[in-house]
Amino acid sequence: MKKIALFADVQNLYYTVRQIHGCHFNYGALWSEVSARGEIVEAYAYAIERGDAKQQQFQQILRNLGFTVKLKPYIQRSDGSAKGDWDVGITIDVLGAAARVDEVVLASGDGDFDLLLERVRAGGAEACVYGVPGLTAQSLIRAATRYVPIEGSLLLRG
Repeated sequence: MKKIALFADVQNLYYTVRQIHGCHFNYGALWSEVSARGEIVEAYAYAIERGDAKQQQFQQILRNLGFTVKLKPYIQRSDGSAKGDWDVGITIDVLGAAARVDEVVLASGDGDFDLLLERVRAGGAEACVYGVPGLTAQSLIRAATRYVPIEGSLLLRG
């Protein structure tokens, strides 16, 4: 059975799904789709900690599905801008897992990960990307072994 590591960029998924589809991403459907192709041996969801109850409830749902939830504090800068970026953390975790699995699944449309997926593939693992059509970087799609558009059953409507 194929060993799979799953990585979900929660912030990217939240904003891109909302912008294009006007709803939320269905993490349960993602888990079902991916686990139908093999055994998920590692799964991480990267999120920003704002400390509100609704967000903590969502994080518990992710844990119940099987994700390890990694949190970074939400930082409001003095100029009004905000910081909460997991790109380096995701990259380190993906590179660590790639040697132990047959496939890396990245749920994110962020083009900053294109070089990462090229490295994953060069090391012999497959690299699958789930991203929102129109908001997933073409360089990321090209770097992946397979691209799955986020639509249909991957959306939580109503």
